[in-house]
Amino acid sequence: MAIKRWMLPDGMEEALPPVSWQLEDLRRKLLDHYRAARYELIFPPMIEHLDALLTGAGSDLEQQIFKFTDPSSGRLLGLRADMTPQAARIAARRYADEASVRLCYMGTVLRVSPESQGGARSPRQVGCELFGEPGIEADFEILGLMLDTIQLAGVPDVHLDLGHVGIYRSLASKLALDEDEEAALFDILQRKSHPDLAEFAASSTRLDGLAETFSALIDLNGDIGVLERARQTLAGEGMAEALATLEQTAAELQRRFPDVPVHVDLAELRGLQYHTGLVFAAFVPGHGREIARGGRYDGVGHEFGRPRPATGFSADMNELIRLGA
Repeated sequence: MAIKRWMLPDGMEEALPPVSWQLEDLRRKLLDHYRAARYELIFPPMIEHLDALLTGAGSDLEQQIFKFTDPSSGRLLGLRADMTPQAARIAARRYADEASVRLCYMGTVLRVSPESQGGARSPRQVGCELFGEPGIEADFEILGLMLDTIQLAGVPDVHLDLGHVGIYRSLASKLALDEDEEAALFDILQRKSHPDLAEFAASSTRLDGLAETFSALIDLNGDIGVLERARQTLAGEGMAEALATLEQTAAELQRRFPDVPVHVDLAELRGLQYHTGLVFAAFVPGHGREIARGGRYDGVGHEFGRPRPATGFSADMNELIRLGA
C-alpha cells in the first residue's frame, strides 16, 4: 500500500488561511496586552537538555517529552512539552537578582500523547508566569490575564473552576501511603468514585480513619456555598488557610468578572505534583476539556539555585481560535 506522504502524524496541526491570519491577529493582540501589563516576552529554544526540562515544574512531563541523543555531546535532549519549566529556568538564571519577574511566551510545544481525548499533540501554547510574588494579589493578576486572554480570543460563555491542592496535601500528609497507594487514591478522587474509595479503604489500613473525610471531599463541589460546608467538614492545619484563599479569590472574581460563573471543586487535583496552592481552569459548555489553566507552584527554581514563589497560566491558541466567536 502506498504511503500517503502528505498526511501529518496523528495529533499534529498546521494552520492555513484564514486560520493562520486569525492566529497572527490574536498573537499581536495578546502580546500587546501582556506588554502593557509589564510582562517580558521570551523565546525559549524548542530543544533543551532533558534534565533541564524535567526540573522543578517540569517533573510531571517526562512521559510527554520526545527524547533523543545529541550527536555532538552524547547528552540526552528533549523537545519541550510545556514552556512553563523553560520560563522557570530563565527566571532563575537570567533574572536572579530581581525580586519579582513577569514573563510571557508563545510558541509550539510537542507532546507524545494528547493531554485529553481529542486534544492536540502540538499546541500553540501561550501563557504568563509571575515569579517572586507570594500574595493572593499575584494570583488575581494571573487569573485576570487568563480571562483577558480568553476574552481577546472572542470565546463566549466562559466558566471558571477553582480548587486548592493544599487541601488534599493536608489530608494526605497524615497518611503513610506508598507511591502506588498515593496514585490509586489520586485516581479515585479525580474520578469522584465513592465505591472505589470504599473498596480502597476496606483493603488498606492507611486511610487511618480519614475515609469519611475523603468521601466528603469528593462531594465538596458546586458554587461558593461549598466553602461554608467545607469549614464544617474539614479541619486541620492548612485547611483554614486554603479555604480562606478560595473564598477571597471567588469573592474577588465576582467583583472583577461578574459575568463569569465560578465553580469550586475541593477534590480538584489538577497539577498535584506541579502546583502547591490555588489552581484554576476555564471551560465553555459543550467542550469537554479546559481551554486554559493555571495555578500557584511555589519553590520553583530551586534546582537552578533561585527558589521563589510562582504563579502562572497557559492556553492553546489553536483551541482559542476554534472556540472564538
